[in-house]
Amino acid sequence: MKRVVVGLSGGVDSSVAAYLLQQQGYEVIGLFMKNWHDDSVTISNECPWLEDSNDALLVAEKLGIPFQTVDLSEEYKEKIVDYMFNEYEKGRTPNPDVLCNREIKFDVFMKIALSLGADYVATGHYCQKSEIEVNGETVYQLKAGADTNKDQSYFLCQLSQEQLAKSLFPIGELTKPEVREIAAQMDLITAEKKDSQGLCFIGKVRLPEFLQQKLQPKDGVIIQIDKNDPVYSFEKEAELALEDSLMSDARKIPYTPDMGKVVGKHQGAHYFTIGQRKGLNVGGTTDPLFIIATNVETNTIYTGLTSQHPGLFKKALFVEKAEVHWIRKDLALANGETMDVMARIRYRQPLQKATLHQFENGMYVAFDEPQSSVTEGQFAAWYLGEELVGSGVIS
Repeated sequence: MKRVVVGLSGGVDSSVAAYLLQQQGYEVIGLFMKNWHDDSVTISNECPWLEDSNDALLVAEKLGIPFQTVDLSEEYKEKIVDYMFNEYEKGRTPNPDVLCNREIKFDVFMKIALSLGADYVATGHYCQKSEIEVNGETVYQLKAGADTNKDQSYFLCQLSQEQLAKSLFPIGELTKPEVREIAAQMDLITAEKKDSQGLCFIGKVRLPEFLQQKLQPKDGVIIQIDKNDPVYSFEKEAELALEDSLMSDARKIPYTPDMGKVVGKHQGAHYFTIGQRKGLNVGGTTDPLFIIATNVETNTIYTGLTSQHPGLFKKALFVEKAEVHWIRKDLALANGETMDVMARIRYRQPLQKATLHQFENGMYVAFDEPQSSVTEGQFAAWYLGEELVGSGVIS
């Protein structure tokens, strides 16, 4: 009997994952990860992790599997929370869920599981794993979950072959309704439990409130840029080399306050992200205002009217060399090579046609259609068919 440690989160997905593994004849152990205990950063009066760990315990008891809690809050603070604050301070928008999988669940947590004699670690992610042989070596593939509505492969876009080798995704071929159905049949306490929202660690917290406890508020202005501003009718030189042309498509427009008019005030540019429309509190505009850029040095937010404002769109993005990550190392591009892929720049975005261009200093992802709200610090992930083959941090 192979031994599997399941990360029981107190939700329905991981509960059913544990049950299915048990049915498949594995020896199953349930582990709950406690990722947060810093009371100086208050969360809210509700303490979701207590309720979650209790639900996880009840599921383990129901299934008759051993259960324990591991406290990873130290590692969590160092690897995830501090990283988030640093990124926000730089005016970038991090993705804690992707990082949490790479650094915590499939690293720190996995090492604990393997030290307990586990052969595998399993989670309740909606994604699938398969293996193929390449030049006589086993290569693992990370594929989209069968439930296209819930596919979570994007969150695992930073995993390595070594991590995938030891991972199992028991519910990847099921749909969410099927998972709930199994939980109800088994009379698991989590069957009707709502899916958790928000950050993978702080439960029911709103991001600005969380950030405000560490990043000091400072007053700045909100500028509105007209959609017909000359900066958008920028003509590329016809004779540009490919790399220069891509660089131009991926560039950040250098906005200055004199390009627009002041329409309001804000409490700190680092609390806001590109494409955001809520929380600006600017009234009196004909259409909703969207954030098209922030500048944390000058503490300025630039906005434009409507979701079709030209300042929201880009044809390409750049990933620095050190940030290009291939799950399928055997497919990695050499300098000067290109690859046609389907890509997404955020969770749940429908896949978009794109071409990867690898150069000496990094990779450009050039999209067939201009993309809205390309955001520094977020992850771009690229697919061949159902398979997620690589990803990188948008620079």
